[in-house]
Amino acid sequence: MTTTAPAPLPIAAPANSGCCAPALTQAVQPDVAQELARSFKALADPARVQLLAIVATQPGAEACVCDLTEPVGLSQPTVSHHLKILTEAGLLQREQRGRWAYFSIAPGALPALVGSLSSVTQLDA
Repeated sequence: MTTTAPAPLPIAAPANSGCCAPALTQAVQPDVAQELARSFKALADPARVQLLAIVATQPGAEACVCDLTEPVGLSQPTVSHHLKILTEAGLLQREQRGRWAYFSIAPGALPALVGSLSSVTQLDA
């Protein structure tokens, strides 16, 4: 019994008129795309979204790392790792007070993220 490889699929020739006008401009500048991707990558984990929401809803919009482990059900080292990622993405700020670290929403971080995305997509925030 001999087997033959399947024939490659034919590639259609492009139509002269095309279905729509070609994209002539970039939708977003590469540096802006890099920054947006960094922020959204930080928010790609449900635990980080929870942590950000918890910090944002605390009095003064700040929370001690020691108070964040129980609400998300994670160990303190894991919570600290997630908070580090959110801080590096510019979404949180960290302040050391004695032996505890306190985290707060970085000023303007969330409105800037929404504003950047809406300006890229031409949508109103």
